[in-house]
Amino acid sequence: MKIISIKQPWATLIAHGIKDMENRSWSTRYRGPVLIHASLKVDCSIADVRRSLGIELPDLPTSIGGIVGVTNIVDCVRQHGSIWFRGPIGFVLSGSRSLPFLALPGLLGLRDAPARALEHYGFAAPATTSTEPPQ
Repeated sequence: MKIISIKQPWATLIAHGIKDMENRSWSTRYRGPVLIHASLKVDCSIADVRRSLGIELPDLPTSIGGIVGVTNIVDCVRQHGSIWFRGPIGFVLSGSRSLPFLALPGLLGLRDAPARALEHYGFAAPATTSTEPPQ
């Protein structure tokens, strides 16, 4: 499983299944589940989101970064009909759901999720291949 850091309020909008696209300047071949990490950086306030989109959201965690949800990257595109697509590249998301907040430092890029987070949420850690014989 992977993890990606996303600025607020976008991380929460994805976790609540409202935003179905994540815009990036880089592409990925990865398809599958991704933990949504809300970064400490904020693009706009929750009041701006409420005003412009007319939707209610819970208070956003912004004083500390951490996991707020899980989604699936199902495609990586250069064009899309979603109102959320801004490009130049979009990760098409599906099956998003919120998770109880777990404080965790963020990092750039799409990377392997930390074992601590996988264990916390009961997700199976990836199997490791050992070159040593069993003892």
